[in-house]
Amino acid sequence: MRFTRTSKALGMVAIAALALTGCGAGGGSNDGASQAAGDPNKVITAYSNEPQNPLLPANTGEVYGGRVVELLFEGLRTYDADGKPVNALAESIESSDAQNWTIKVKKGQKFTNGEAITAKTFVDSWNFAANSKNLQQNGFFFESVAGYADVSAVTTEKSADGKETTTPAPTAETMSGLTATDDSTLTVKLAQPEADWSLRLGYSAFFPMPSVALADPKTFGENPVGNGPYKMEKTGAWVHDQSISLVKNADYSGPREAKNGGVNFKFYTDPGPAYTDLQANNLDVSDVLPSNALKTYVTDFQDRNSTKPVATNSTLNIPGYNPNFQGEAGLLRRQALSYAINREEITKVIFNGTRTPAKAFAPPVIDGFKENIPGSEVLKFDAAKAKDLWAQAEKIKPYDNSKPLQIASNTDGGNKEWIDAVANGFKNNLGIQAEIQPFAKFAEVLNLRKSQMLPGLSRAGWQGDYPSLYNFLGPVWATGAPSNYEKYTNPEFDKLLQEGLAAKSTDEANEKFNEAQGILFKDLPGLPLWDQAKPIVWSENVIKAETGWNGGVLYYDITAK
Repeated sequence: MRFTRTSKALGMVAIAALALTGCGAGGGSNDGASQAAGDPNKVITAYSNEPQNPLLPANTGEVYGGRVVELLFEGLRTYDADGKPVNALAESIESSDAQNWTIKVKKGQKFTNGEAITAKTFVDSWNFAANSKNLQQNGFFFESVAGYADVSAVTTEKSADGKETTTPAPTAETMSGLTATDDSTLTVKLAQPEADWSLRLGYSAFFPMPSVALADPKTFGENPVGNGPYKMEKTGAWVHDQSISLVKNADYSGPREAKNGGVNFKFYTDPGPAYTDLQANNLDVSDVLPSNALKTYVTDFQDRNSTKPVATNSTLNIPGYNPNFQGEAGLLRRQALSYAINREEITKVIFNGTRTPAKAFAPPVIDGFKENIPGSEVLKFDAAKAKDLWAQAEKIKPYDNSKPLQIASNTDGGNKEWIDAVANGFKNNLGIQAEIQPFAKFAEVLNLRKSQMLPGLSRAGWQGDYPSLYNFLGPVWATGAPSNYEKYTNPEFDKLLQEGLAAKSTDEANEKFNEAQGILFKDLPGLPLWDQAKPIVWSENVIKAETGWNGGVLYYDITAK
């Protein structure tokens, strides 16, 4: 989702220093006696939804597939609950110049099919992920490795109607910067020095894959074989649109050893029935609550809830291909939309304080976070300013109001209420009609964003892959980035990101990244909405559950009765 050798604890999030909010008495740590009473063989049931893609680490970029991939696989590093990097398959990760890295891979590690994991496994897996002909969504994460440009090259063509299509056109099969000097030694040369590069290595794009995955990725993605704390219960354990069943991997010996017998992810398209199932002890844990439960979950689940600030935020993305939001008039309208959203009221009334109004394009718990970035005043509610900007845009180019402005969103995440509030703000302050464009599956929204087929705006969010300010900017807004579905591009923004990556210290890097945010506030490809304090609840079948630094449930750490 989203480490060695810097002058400060590089990328460490500040979650540990923040007080828990809205936390029931059982939301903290339990005593040893209680945890000892847990059943290490009991399978827990957990809320989820249908993943977007087959379950390959390098092609899984959304939360529902990601939570499964992270349990099936283990990389060189992982992150503890506070975002601190912990070596997993790596014995050591070292560099004397931040450009040439030597990684020692632990010996004796295997996938659950018995195949050995060596330094070559990582070379092969990373080259597969980065190679554009393999169409892996997370290939972008290898941009720093020397030779990435050769394996990731594409050609772009425009059709008669102006739509762009890209075709893989790699000039090499492997990245020149990767070498396995022996079974346990991996050397990595970067295109430029990057002090925080090793911080990324706990993210799923860097997970190793067995040879069968590279030979037949489509088949493998339906029944993946990994090396993590869990494995698929059986062939066909992914029942599409229903569930995915995992069981404990008895051979796992890493830092995330499972405290339960498995995880059965049950798919819901509405959080309401899931909440009812939790109350009836027919579901064990959920990190998605219906909006009307945000005022009651602490009392509904006394001693069985937890809430804490996490590295997750939400935005309202504006596609550049929508004529209403193009050119000078379009920019004025983007600003008007932002000023018309009463973030303070929505986070208090609808989210009951489990969200806080956004101050930037990254959440406050990330190291390097900065308020008052030039241009960020557009995040303040100002009805008069919104009306004035909209009127200015109308003088340049009239708005096409023949149809309501649609806001695409999945319905399983409890999003309708806040979208209705935003739509009412647009109506009252700008005089335009707006409404939710509902989808049962989050994957459907992502696919339509990717194909640029949405008529209006879209709800978006980002859960940190690794604890770094760059992670909330590069993968989302950089030209050609995997989650830049709206294809935003600005050379000045890209340049500042690269300068930040090449900085000699974390502080210098964050200065560049925050400067880059200033470009985003000028262009407004998306509107930051709010940052999250993540609430979760659990059933009477569970002794303890908790979220990690980025809001992901620590499923392996759940103890069941």
